[in-house]
Amino acid sequence: MTGMTYHYRKTQERMMATTSTTPAMFGQKAPDFALPATDGTIYGIGDLRGVRGLVVVFICNHCPYVIGITKRLVQDAATLQEMGFGFVAISANDAEAYPEDSFENMKLFAERHRFNFPYLYDADQSVARAYGAVCTPDFFGYDAHLGLQYQGRIDEFGRNPRPDAAASELVDAMRHVTRTGQGPKGQMPSMGCSIKWRAT
Repeated sequence: MTGMTYHYRKTQERMMATTSTTPAMFGQKAPDFALPATDGTIYGIGDLRGVRGLVVVFICNHCPYVIGITKRLVQDAATLQEMGFGFVAISANDAEAYPEDSFENMKLFAERHRFNFPYLYDADQSVARAYGAVCTPDFFGYDAHLGLQYQGRIDEFGRNPRPDAAASELVDAMRHVTRTGQGPKGQMPSMGCSIKWRAT
C-alpha cells in the first residue's frame, strides 16, 4: 500500500466516521439468514432468538467506534441474555479491501474481547442490506415476535468509556420492549464508520 493510498483511505474513514443509522420501520420482521460464525457453527434467526426477542448488531474489527464499545458490548449482551433476549454480532465489511476484517481476524477479535455471543460473517453483504445496516456499530432490537422495536445506539458515550453509574440506552430500550411490547420513543441513532461495501 502506497503512502498516498493509505492517506486516501484514512481520509475516507475519517469522513465516514459521522455516518449514522437511518429511521427504522418499526414492526418489520427480522430477515432470516444462514451465516457462519467464528465458533464454526452456521446460525439462523431460529438458533439465535430468545424468549423475549433478539438484538442484532453490525460491527467489524477495525472500526474505532466498535473497538471503543467492546467491553460494554459484552456487558450489555450478558444483561440482555439474562433478560431473555438473544444477541448476535455480524460483520459485513469487504475483507478484500479491509483485510483486518477477514473471517480469520474476526476469530481473533472475538477471542481477544471474550465475546459471549456468536460473531457471524456476512461475506456477500446481503444480510446487512436486508437489515438496512449502514454503519458499525448498528443496533437492531426485536421483540418476541421478531418485530423491530429499536434501532439506535448503545449509549451516549460513543468511543469513550461509559461511567459505571451510567445507563445503557440499548438495555433500557429492550427492557421497555419487555414491559410494553414496544420500543421507546425518541430513539437516538447509532453513529460510527460506514459499512465497507464491495465495489459494484
